[in-house]
Amino acid sequence: MISVDIKKRLGDFLLDVQFDAPMGVTAIFGRSGSGKTSVVNAVAGLLQPDAGRIAVGQSLLLDSAKRTHLPPQQRRIGYVFQDARLFPHLTVMRNLSYGGNHDAARVIDVLGLGQLLDRMPAGLSGGERQRVALGRALMCDPQLLLMDEPLAALDAPRKAEILPFLERLRDDVKIPILYVSHDVSEVARLATTLVVLEGGRVTASGPVGQVLSQPETVPLVGVRAAGAVIETTVAGRLLDDGLTELAFSGGRLVLPGILGVLGQAVRIRIPAQDVILAKHAPSDLSALNILPVTITRIEQGRGPGVAVGLQTGDDHLLARVTRRSAQRMELAVGQKIYAIIKATAVGPEDISS
Repeated sequence: MISVDIKKRLGDFLLDVQFDAPMGVTAIFGRSGSGKTSVVNAVAGLLQPDAGRIAVGQSLLLDSAKRTHLPPQQRRIGYVFQDARLFPHLTVMRNLSYGGNHDAARVIDVLGLGQLLDRMPAGLSGGERQRVALGRALMCDPQLLLMDEPLAALDAPRKAEILPFLERLRDDVKIPILYVSHDVSEVARLATTLVVLEGGRVTASGPVGQVLSQPETVPLVGVRAAGAVIETTVAGRLLDDGLTELAFSGGRLVLPGILGVLGQAVRIRIPAQDVILAKHAPSDLSALNILPVTITRIEQGRGPGVAVGLQTGDDHLLARVTRRSAQRMELAVGQKIYAIIKATAVGPEDISS
């Protein structure tokens, strides 16, 4: 468990943040200038709050009431920055061992570094350099890992290269992670818990699927990025069409491609702008996914859009429609309608194991 309760005046900006997060990846999400990096720097000990308390499990890092403030070198924290910051004159192995030698064989295996150990940083791709930086942080035997926009400097192919390693790290390395990002697709793939910051304050926090499916979250993440995250299981194949069938609490979804193996857990993000609503069960449509849903919340945006929260089984979806459509359909909380999702609406970047 990570517990953060801090206040810090930074010129005209007041950082006033409180959240608790369980084990797993806690994403700190927000626009530029919302205070994300200041939070992780305070946790690392690089920024001293004016008041507050920070604890990781039973370890107390900061308690202004007790005048406790551990210096950074005593906090057992691994920190991965946006740029890898490797030593250019050292091999990959020597860069790794600079952080320590804790569980070296396992770290090298989890991050797929075995073939890189004798190489120099100049000969690595951006994604490889970030994997080495991550390995170096892990080999110091941290009780907490901080990652500040670790993929922001990478292009799309390099991001695609490193994301599977981060997913494996999340699942295999049992230490809590604070992950700073402004990319919703990254958050949806990696995070178990989401903390949304705006203007130095927490505006939403909780399980990632729960937070992203809330209509009131739409203006915080952006109308084009808004969407729900659901956990599914590979249930079958439609081999003639190259499709995979996924089961979840609300029924079944069909997506393009051969995803995972039968029984494997797959997390998907369904963009709100790609969910179409219908009052009656439609027929003769090209869309393959039609789900019965119940409206749980309707949030009027500042512009012409309306965010509609939906429940299907134990899961939640999010749709974004125009105000005109919402009025014409007479949408109301508690109403039972249908959500239509094209199989191609969920892109490869929105699917993870």
